[in-house]
Amino acid sequence: MRDTIPTASRRTFVGLGAGVVAAAFSAPGRRAVPPGFAAVPAPGKAPAETRYRTADVGGLEIFYREAGPAAAPVVLLLHGFPTSSRMFRNLIPMLSDKYRVIAPDYPAFGHSAVPARSDFHYTHAHLSEVVEALTEKLGVTRFAMYVMDFGGPIGYRLMLKSPDRVTGIVIQNTPTFGEPTDGPLWAAELAYWKDGSPEHRDAVRFKLTPDAVRNQYLAGTSEPSLIDPDNWAIDSALLARPGVDEIMLDLLYDIRNNRQTVAEAREFFKTHQRQVMIATGVNDPLFPGAAMKPPADMPGIEFHPIDSGHFALEDHCAEIGSLTRGFLGRVCGLHDRGRGKGLERDGSES
Repeated sequence: MRDTIPTASRRTFVGLGAGVVAAAFSAPGRRAVPPGFAAVPAPGKAPAETRYRTADVGGLEIFYREAGPAAAPVVLLLHGFPTSSRMFRNLIPMLSDKYRVIAPDYPAFGHSAVPARSDFHYTHAHLSEVVEALTEKLGVTRFAMYVMDFGGPIGYRLMLKSPDRVTGIVIQNTPTFGEPTDGPLWAAELAYWKDGSPEHRDAVRFKLTPDAVRNQYLAGTSEPSLIDPDNWAIDSALLARPGVDEIMLDLLYDIRNNRQTVAEAREFFKTHQRQVMIATGVNDPLFPGAAMKPPADMPGIEFHPIDSGHFALEDHCAEIGSLTRGFLGRVCGLHDRGRGKGLERDGSES
């Protein structure tokens, strides 16, 4: 196995009580289904237990959450920055009665290994390769995806490489029809992407501070009291591990290499509109609703504006979970009628 940066174990994290963080990582949220929405699965039916597992993928220990029947259709949940598969802790029980749900942590995120930068090339393309290798390791041949933030370009690469493996895609707060990188919010990144200089790299470092992480969770939410502060406490603890800050700056720099992938995904969505659903926090300063809304030439894409911010699952999980179940039921039915094929072109078989 490659050398890895010394990291905290699953029971201890820098600067935080071991029991508090370990419990927060393992347990689902205290209120998985907010008031006003029907529980899913139905009342009286216990949700499938979530398992916390690791797999050796190319010499790296990759952590993943898994729940649901082993023979059921697979749903792959791909998390964003700077969090981990923990962001799906409330969504997983809403899907796992009907689907085999798999939510991995990328290298250097969550509980997965943190290989040194000298031993591992930290790019979104490489993270996609690790996720692909994990699916193969787990015997997954076809799957639907739920992608968010970094998970978008990571999942798009899987979709573009092997479209026959993908039955449908749910998109939340991630580049979809282009990179919304205009205006002062993206000024530091734009300068960094232009020359990669140490000066501009340091100027982006504020994105890793506890205040910046907290703001990602709260910006755009109408009721901040619904957002669990454990979110930014845990994410910040993981970012504080030795060497992780430099890894994240590498990945933030690599965003510039996602533009072609996003452009190709846009064209792909145009020809596979019925198998794409967007449920996104429209008040997100990073990926606002106007940037996430399907263009006029893609009227067949299902679009649901959610009154929330970047991490919309934190305060609207019941709504998004219900929409996701409905969408998956439809695309899996379309998948079955397509005689085992993956994503189909609108109006014709793939």
